[in-house]
Amino acid sequence: MYKYAIEIFYSEEDGGYIAVVPELAGCSSFGETEAGALREAMTAISLWLQTAKNEGRDIPRPEGRELLRAILDEKTVLCPAHSQEIVA
Repeated sequence: MYKYAIEIFYSEEDGGYIAVVPELAGCSSFGETEAGALREAMTAISLWLQTAKNEGRDIPRPEGRELLRAILDEKTVLCPAHSQEIVA
């Protein structure tokens, strides 16, 4: 199974939560709650991947986990609330 990063944010305009899968172009979902948006995103990912497979399109390799691992390996975290770098 593929594992892609999912970004979830609240949209005042839409009155609910939007979930976006940055690595899969155009793959997004909506939910009245964060959990609902996440559930819908998982469905959207499955449909996106199945459609890409059926159409013979390339399926991107998930990079989210590797990016997180690289950040953790560096043991550096940016703390936006304090606008400073914290080194572990």
